[in-house]
Amino acid sequence: MFNRILVLCTGNICRSPVAEAMLQAGLPGKKVESAGLGALVDHPADSIAQELATQAGLDIGQHRARQATTEMFRRADLILVMSWGQKAQVTELDPSSNGKTLLISRWLDDQPDIPDPYKKSREAFVHVHKRLEEAVYAWLLRL
Repeated sequence: MFNRILVLCTGNICRSPVAEAMLQAGLPGKKVESAGLGALVDHPADSIAQELATQAGLDIGQHRARQATTEMFRRADLILVMSWGQKAQVTELDPSSNGKTLLISRWLDDQPDIPDPYKKSREAFVHVHKRLEEAVYAWLLRL
């Protein structure tokens, strides 16, 4: 049912590339992509995000940030965002994508936004990585 999954965050260098790699590892037959709603186009993933991904057995070293487009939204069967504000942005850009745009934390008990660790401490990145692991695992059980 969900063969094309798009993961969004703001810059596409911290959260969404990691979540993309986690989902792709758990769903090898699916097409998983990531992009940013305010992407730092062509930038690599943040070095701390890369380090934590590597420790988890994921490789995001070749990742380069991409700007999200309405064409990406329309191609996707499922769009996962980090916050309610991002869901609103997607809906504003493409109202037809509203029903398939969900929080990545949807299945967690408290359904929190996944905070942006950009330019924050290593501890912030560790916290976000752990939350992404929990959220992605919950999605994998349902996909």
